[in-house]
Amino acid sequence: MDKPRLVTALDELPISGHVLELACGTGQWTQHLAGRARTLTALDAAPEMLRIARARMRGTATRFIEADVFDWEPDRQYDTIFFAFWLSHVPPVEMEAFWALLRWALAPGGCAVFIDDSPAKAELEELVAEAHVPTVRRRLADGSQHLTVKVLHDVPSLTSQMNDLGWEAHIDPIDAYHLAGTARPREDA
Repeated sequence: MDKPRLVTALDELPISGHVLELACGTGQWTQHLAGRARTLTALDAAPEMLRIARARMRGTATRFIEADVFDWEPDRQYDTIFFAFWLSHVPPVEMEAFWALLRWALAPGGCAVFIDDSPAKAELEELVAEAHVPTVRRRLADGSQHLTVKVLHDVPSLTSQMNDLGWEAHIDPIDAYHLAGTARPREDA
């Protein structure tokens, strides 16, 4: 991952106001959001990831929430909802519900902003052919193996899918392996 290029792309995205970060993980992106947010809330389902993120964000007013995004109900609305490398982990069957949740969590005029892998990333992944949903096998440094959902969206079909779900999306490649997007709920949807 070319993180400097991705950070530059992040800097160009419209992130401001009350910001929610979904699937914050260890907080590697959270630290880049903090200076641009009026308030910052970071959500993740894994307590061990949140411990690392909290330590990384020590001294900031970041609010952390431990929750599975698919079971979570927001207690407020946000101007920006950001997620990095999360959309590719949303199973196809959950896409409609996921974007409905974002619509509910966004304040009027707000937008969803994301960075993710593009289909070219498939050449670097170990795909699991027998899986019922797109899945990859990850081998960690400790030798353990884990399966994870990995749906690599291309710009035209993701834009079309989001349009069908009632969103106006603008998605562009960052480089050969990554894309960035913004999406706003359409008023007519």
